[in-house]
Amino acid sequence: MKNILIVIDDIEFKYFELNKLVTNFWFVWEYLRRENKVFITLKNKLFQKRNIPYALVFETHIKNNDIIKEEKPTIKCLNDFNTIFFRPDPPVDIDYINASYILSCVNKDVFIINNPQAIRERNEKLYINEFQGIIPNNIVSADEKILKEFLFENKEIIIKPLNRCFGSGVFYLNDKDKNINAILSSATNKFTTQVMAQVYLPQIVNGDKRLIYVCGEIFEYCVTKVASNNDFKFNEHNENTLKIAKLTQEEKLIESKVKDKFEYDGIYLAGLDVIDGKIIEINVTSPCFFIKEINELFNISFEKIIVDKIESYSNARSTALLTTINFL
Repeated sequence: MKNILIVIDDIEFKYFELNKLVTNFWFVWEYLRRENKVFITLKNKLFQKRNIPYALVFETHIKNNDIIKEEKPTIKCLNDFNTIFFRPDPPVDIDYINASYILSCVNKDVFIINNPQAIRERNEKLYINEFQGIIPNNIVSADEKILKEFLFENKEIIIKPLNRCFGSGVFYLNDKDKNINAILSSATNKFTTQVMAQVYLPQIVNGDKRLIYVCGEIFEYCVTKVASNNDFKFNEHNENTLKIAKLTQEEKLIESKVKDKFEYDGIYLAGLDVIDGKIIEINVTSPCFFIKEINELFNISFEKIIVDKIESYSNARSTALLTTINFL
C-alpha cells in the first residue's frame, strides 16, 4: 500500500464528485481501486515549518461507485508520501509558484509529478522552443513593432498568453484584420506583457491532436480536438469536439526527440498538442488525458494503462535511488 497525494484544482475540490471528464479523478479512482491511501489537497493548503513541507490533506474513499472525501482535513508531512501529483490548473501565477517552492523542499525519494522546478522553469508555451525542427516558427515579445513585423511577414498568426490554459486569451490574427492594434494591445496588456506569436498552421481546420506522454512513452491512444461554436480552436470539452485519432509514424518519432529532455527536466506527464507533425504547445502543469473519451473510443481502461506505467517507472526509480544510497 502506498500513500498518494494529488494537488488538484480549486474548482475540482469545490465540486468534488466522480466527474469522468477530469483526469485527476481517474487517478484518484485507479489508485484507490489498487487499495492505496489517496489524499487530495490544494496548492494554498501546502505549508512549511522551518524546512519541512506539510499540507492540510483530505483522505478519499470509494463509496457507492463514487469518490468521496473526508470533510475535515488532517496535517501530513509531504515527506511521508510515496508519490505526489502537482496538478492544479493554470494560470501559473505567484500562488502557483509559491506552492512549487514548498514542493521543492520535499525529500528526493518522494516521486513528484511533475518536478516543481520544471513547472517553474518550463513554460508551456516557451518549452516548445527546446525542440527546434518540430515546431512552428514563433516569437515572444510585448513590443508592438516586433509583433507587427512578425504578423506582416507571415500573414496569419496565433497570439497566445504565456500562463493560461484551455485556449484562454488565444487570438487568430491576419494582416488584413481591421482590429490589429486593438487585438495586440489587448493581448499584451497595452504592450507591457509578453505573448507568443506563432505562425498559423492551416491544418488547424482539422483540429489539433493531443499526444499523451507518460514516463518516457507517447501512447498510441490519442484524440483530435476540433473547434466548436464558430471558433478556430478547441475550447469546449464534449463528445462532439473530440474524435478518435491514430498516432502517425511521424508523431511516434516525436517521442525519441523529447524523451531525454523531459527525463532530464523531470517532466513525467505531458500533453503535446500537435498539428501536421508540429508541436504547438506542451502541457506540463495539469495535462488533460481525455481518459473517458479514450476509454469509449478505443474500448480500453486507459486509467489502468497510465497508472501501470507510472508505477513501473516509480518502482524502478526507487530501486535506483536505493542502489545509489547503498553504494555511497
